Amino acid sequence: MSELHASLLNTPILAVALTLAAYLGGVRLFERLGRPSWCPAVLIGALLTAAALWLLRYEYIDYQRNVAWLTLLLGPATVALAVPLYQQRQHIFALWKPILCCLPLAAALAALYAVLIAWLLGAPPTVLASLAPKSVTAPIAMGILEQLGGSLSLMLGGLLITGVLTTIFVSLLAKWLKIDDKRILGFALGVNGHAIGIVRAFELGPTAGAFASLGMSLTGIFTAMLLPLVWRLLGF
Repeated sequence: MSELHASLLNTPILAVALTLAAYLGGVRLFERLGRPSWCPAVLIGALLTAAALWLLRYEYIDYQRNVAWLTLLLGPATVALAVPLYQQRQHIFALWKPILCCLPLAAALAALYAVLIAWLLGAPPTVLASLAPKSVTAPIAMGILEQLGGSLSLMLGGLLITGVLTTIFVSLLAKWLKIDDKRILGFALGVNGHAIGIVRAFELGPTAGAFASLGMSLTGIFTAMLLPLVWRLLGF
């Protein structure tokens, strides 16, 4: 049994099976809980995966290596978001001016406030670099991280926490400010909450989902172009 256990840990079969099982289990629990915005399926799946790795004594480095090809699928999944953008192109073109005006400020603040808080608390440059791309979708964030020199594990944790908190606070602020425009809500979810925000936006409707896809895509492009440059200018 020990030899079988060791062989499974060294092949992608167990890692992929754990990942898929955790995701399906997360979706099932999410539905059973009544689809709460504070606990999305991806968070439940991540917790189930972490528990399984701990119980099986599966090193995260080995797990990450064995599911590397699944990570490659994030790129095509992100590109596929062009479909809802095309379907809602008329609504998007009608608002291109306010979108372009607010996007640079929103994307800059998304990266700035986390880095500023961590810097004030005395965090080392590695932590700062890991938190900087926390509001960008994972494929782009990993590319940015290679240039900044941060920690992949910390960055992925920041992405998860950011996405979950975005879905919570956007919903709360929308009720408090009495905002019910699906375009505004979707764009805010996409700019700040990346893929997790997009999932929440599509629950609100196709228009919100399209604007969330737009917000995430533009934030990713803006951040990928300017964040490494600003990072070097600041001397990190």
